[in-house]
Amino acid sequence: MWPRHPALKAGRRLNRAAGILAAAVLADSAIEHYRGSFHNRAMVAPLISSSLSLLASMHGTSDKNGGAHAARDTIYVVAGVTGLVGTCFHVFNIGKRPGGVSWLNLFYGAPIAAPAALSLSGILGYLAERSRANEPYERPTILGLPAGRVIAAMTAIGLCATVAEAGLFHFRGAYHDKAMFLPVSVPPLAAVILADAAGPRWLPRGLARLWLSITAWLGFAGVGFHAYGVGRNMGGWRNWRQNVLNGPPLPAPPSFAGLALAGLAAVDLMAEHPDA
Repeated sequence: MWPRHPALKAGRRLNRAAGILAAAVLADSAIEHYRGSFHNRAMVAPLISSSLSLLASMHGTSDKNGGAHAARDTIYVVAGVTGLVGTCFHVFNIGKRPGGVSWLNLFYGAPIAAPAALSLSGILGYLAERSRANEPYERPTILGLPAGRVIAAMTAIGLCATVAEAGLFHFRGAYHDKAMFLPVSVPPLAAVILADAAGPRWLPRGLARLWLSITAWLGFAGVGFHAYGVGRNMGGWRNWRQNVLNGPPLPAPPSFAGLALAGLAAVDLMAEHPDA
């Protein structure tokens, strides 16, 4: 069924992308909320929601049947809402700190964009189910709009939001390592190229595939860079209990990989269905 059903293939790839984002959120929120001693009971919510989103994504990736799955749909919607509520909590947390919204509080308060990654996981998963709902030989659509363009546009927006978060924290680190410029230079260009693929299509699709592939590899390589950063703290990895909490967040970079894989799914779907 896979080779003859491009929308199902794209849906399964989106399930995989949503799962990578969910895994990143699960690990990141577990570390950050553990550091905060789970002083608010609501801090458990993203762990539960991201775990469910990860399980739903694993199920969707292995599911070769067409059509949306009601349980996965529900889980993805809950993940999206949980991420939105979490963003509101983080904004409130920053606003109530002495000085309100300031660079200091943006640097060291609850990260505003972190819960948004859970919302992105839910959105990509929801789009995956909508893509899978298309019949094999019909023009793939999502809510009446061309499926490939919808996925590409949403992924481009997600890349921009993730770049903003990386830019903020790398600015806090004063870009002391030249490699810190990569997450604020490579993914933004990928977002622009992907937005072009969803709109005017002035650029070749091959360029979109190339730059999204580079972005995906950058997301996984970023874990290595952050691991190196953790090791540079006092005590290195021998003092990992403290340094993992206070060093560069290890689970953050794979968010770029998840979004890049979603973008690749969109580009390939548009290639197989020029009007998608």
